[in-house]
Amino acid sequence: MPEESAADIRFATVADVPAILGLIRELAEYERLLDQVVADEASLHSALFGERPHVEALVASVAGEAVGFALFFHNFSTFLGKPGVYLEDLFVRPAYRGQGLGKALLQRVAQIAVERDCGRMEWSVLNWNEPSIRFYESLGAKPMSDWTTYRLTGDALRGLGRGTWET
Repeated sequence: MPEESAADIRFATVADVPAILGLIRELAEYERLLDQVVADEASLHSALFGERPHVEALVASVAGEAVGFALFFHNFSTFLGKPGVYLEDLFVRPAYRGQGLGKALLQRVAQIAVERDCGRMEWSVLNWNEPSIRFYESLGAKPMSDWTTYRLTGDALRGLGRGTWET
C-alpha cells in the first residue's frame, strides 16, 4: 500500500485524458460493467475539451500519479429555477482509499456547485455498493427512493430520435 501522501485535487487537463480513461476502466471493472466501456481517448477528449465540452473532470493525484477522479456536468432544476451538478462518476483506486481522497473530490465538486449557485448536486450509486452508500450517507446525502431512473440507449434511442420507435 502506498504511503499516505497529500493529494492534489485539480481540474483535468488534456494531458490527463489517458489516465482518466484508465480510471474509468478501473471503475467499470469494480462495478462489474467493464464490457460496457466503449469510450476511447478521442471521445473522452471531445467530451471534456472539444468545441462544446459536455463534462468536466477533477483529478486526484498523489506524487504526480492520477489515482482518482470525479466527472460531472450541469443539469437544471425547473422547480428551483437553478442549475444543478450531476456527478457521473467518482472513483479512487483501491490502494488509495481510506485517505480522504473520495471525500476531497466530492467536497470540491460541492464547492464548485456552491460557487456556481447550483441548487443541488445529485448522483447515482449501484444498490449493491454498500461501502459507497455508507460513505455518501455519512456526508448527509439522502437516497431519492421516490424516483426511478430510465435510460434510452442504442437502437431505442436512435428509433425515438427518428420517430420510428416500437410500441
